[in-house]
Amino acid sequence: MHHRTHDRSLPHASLTEVPPLSNDPQTLAQDLQGYYTHHLGRDRNCRTTHYIYKALVLTLRDRLMERWKNTRYAYQDNNGRRAYYMSLEYLMGRALGNALLNLGLEEEIDQALSMFSLDMEELEACESDAGLGNGGLGRLAACFLDSCATLQLPVCGYGIRYRYGMFRQHIRNGEQVEEPDHWLRDGYPWEIERPEYAQRIRFGGRSEVKREADGRLSGRWVETHDVLAIPYDVPIPGFRNGTVNTLRLWSAAATDEFDLGEFNSGAYPESVSAKNDAEKITMVLYPNDASENGKELRLRQQYFLASASLQDVLQQWVGIEGIDMDRFAEKNVFQLNDTHPAICVPELMRLLLDEHCLSWDEAWEITSNTMAYTNHTLLPEALEKWPVRMFQRLLPRLLDIIYEINARFLAEVSSRWPGDRDRIRRMSIIEEGPEPMVRMAFLAIVGSFSVNGVAALHSRLLQRGMFKDFFEMWPQKFNNKTNGVTPRRWVAAANPMLTELISEQIGDGWIDDLSQLRKLIPLAGDKDFQQRWLTVKRDNKVRLADLVRQRCEVHFDPDALFDVQVKRIHEYKRQLLNVLHVIHLYDRIKRGDIQNWTPRCVLIGGKAAPGYAMAKRIVKLVNNVAHVVNNDPAVGDLLKVAFFPNYGVSAMEVICPGTDLSEQISTAGKEASGTGNMKFMMNGALTIGTLDGANIEIREEVGEENFFLFGLNAEEVAGMRENYDPAAIIAADENLARVLQLLESGHFNQFEPGIFDPILRALTSRNDPWLTVADFADYLKAQRAVSQAYRDQEKWAKMSILNTACSGRFSTDRTISEYNDEIWKLRPTPSLSAK
Repeated sequence: MHHRTHDRSLPHASLTEVPPLSNDPQTLAQDLQGYYTHHLGRDRNCRTTHYIYKALVLTLRDRLMERWKNTRYAYQDNNGRRAYYMSLEYLMGRALGNALLNLGLEEEIDQALSMFSLDMEELEACESDAGLGNGGLGRLAACFLDSCATLQLPVCGYGIRYRYGMFRQHIRNGEQVEEPDHWLRDGYPWEIERPEYAQRIRFGGRSEVKREADGRLSGRWVETHDVLAIPYDVPIPGFRNGTVNTLRLWSAAATDEFDLGEFNSGAYPESVSAKNDAEKITMVLYPNDASENGKELRLRQQYFLASASLQDVLQQWVGIEGIDMDRFAEKNVFQLNDTHPAICVPELMRLLLDEHCLSWDEAWEITSNTMAYTNHTLLPEALEKWPVRMFQRLLPRLLDIIYEINARFLAEVSSRWPGDRDRIRRMSIIEEGPEPMVRMAFLAIVGSFSVNGVAALHSRLLQRGMFKDFFEMWPQKFNNKTNGVTPRRWVAAANPMLTELISEQIGDGWIDDLSQLRKLIPLAGDKDFQQRWLTVKRDNKVRLADLVRQRCEVHFDPDALFDVQVKRIHEYKRQLLNVLHVIHLYDRIKRGDIQNWTPRCVLIGGKAAPGYAMAKRIVKLVNNVAHVVNNDPAVGDLLKVAFFPNYGVSAMEVICPGTDLSEQISTAGKEASGTGNMKFMMNGALTIGTLDGANIEIREEVGEENFFLFGLNAEEVAGMRENYDPAAIIAADENLARVLQLLESGHFNQFEPGIFDPILRALTSRNDPWLTVADFADYLKAQRAVSQAYRDQEKWAKMSILNTACSGRFSTDRTISEYNDEIWKLRPTPSLSAK
């Protein structure tokens, strides 16, 4: 019996014409039941909630799917300009709560679950955080995608589908221990595999250049070792507007599963080695690049993302517009999220030159008018540079193109500043020396029409400092886009009690127009509202205290001041300054100096990069100090300290609403922006901070009387470096001397002699770039002001309300609107879906 595989009597399009799904609780319950029993094959013997969670996701994904399809159709029908957000990281967190909120189905799903006596909180706990990022950069990208969908902008995110995310952090004997984060172990039911859009990515081989009959030089990249990039699409729903955008994540696969000849001859490991080598590219997020192999893998990842994404966009273009590239730059823009995707510049040139047969000038006109670069760092060491020899081995054709870009660019510099050899050397994309390097940030600037920093101070310092030469050459390219965070996840979802209180007072329009929070300002002095505000905060602190007890085995009293610093562990973020203050408080208690004491619970969390020895030593110090403080009966509840292990998005959703004091204490001029500072502010925490990154703008919004400022500013930091004398500062400050004496005496490491000597050497070195000791006395003064303010709960409530009320500027809706108005110039396009 023969079966027809293709029935031409059924028009292909009619397969997709299905009636909209109902969202009433009864239908949702039926769909949930159907997925659980028929699709997942579970029965009454199944004891795990994991499959119920999966069935719920599939039920919701169906609702997203119809909106997703209608969004795509709307963008196609509009045929307008599109943007592509290129990022090596997306710290998405859990998707379930976000999907429910943005679809507006929370009540209906609760009712559906109640029919089976199921609890939403228990189901949410089944979901792993998507392990696609490690810090602020990746979380910002996730917030940006949420705002793009909420503003109905045709923006597609491109990233890598890492099989193992940022490591899981465990604390053993106070030390950070890294374990693989196999977040995909149980599958990821939100994603859709799209093998029909796979792309071939080249590595190795050699480059050939020949002159064509028309005199044009053409290049070929031959004898390459290829891998496939398989796309997986993740839906990004806008807030209750029918729009669902796409995050497309690439997974690496071998072009052939294995060599059958080798397999048949008994060489089993060799037969699958190509497959294993290919899959390594997307195996782990951001390999430790302390080794040469780590650096090579990271470059492979960056090129893999760039090439797959650009080929995908060009393929879509040809499918709709044909081979004519004349309007490509008019219709497309690529936003490079930091320096990691800078390799997009030469790769787009390669594709246009070699695959689409454009001339150099035509290709460069398109490339330099479609690329836009966001810089996220003021640390010169964080601007990536790759050895030329590594490029030659891995990406020889790209290196040819980079040399040509550089030659033409330096000719332009020379024409502008004749004979200025120093400037040419400083600005060259190729850094000369014993080991010539490709400067990726310079490549991004040269190849982009827009270069932006992410806070007003950061953008100004880039123009005056690291990128001064480029700013002098192209001032029109440079602009600022202060970061933000999405209020949907960071208030509406993370803090439902505060959301309810605010919406009761001013309506719920603030959730997608955060400027409306200013309507709370007149309520800041209302005693009844203050009391309700403090009640919500205390309930959130109880929830955070429960989490700290579970994860850290430390008891936090919800009536104490909750003092929190959670972020990547790095010397410039100065977790050390925080620890020095904790030791000072401990020393005061031990001396009996506790008059007018404010009980304080200090929470510090974050991951140290696996190869960053000093950051790992700081983790150890925090844990040792916590152990001593928490186990001293004389201290009791006056002071508690906890290090929060494996800090991530889901943890922050509990930490943020329960925080009283947000520690944003980086050395001025080092933090590009910060986004944790904004999340805390939105949730009513007060900030203690330096004039760094977006702290400056936070203080401008809320007023200096509602912000605890301390420390040197960026200009003073720069001025102090030459004559920095920490020994003199210590000698003149009894509090600081006592703290350092406790550290030197081994009081916190009695059975581990000398382990904190590197920290002491760093603190007391004249070359300490973070100037920690210089800011200590002013930090103490600000912390005393914090303690005093907290004792007056009425005053504290007013300051807290004003922080939330003035946080509207820090919504990513505002950030993305600025990107769109000034860089992308996209037309908002409503989905064809009904709201």
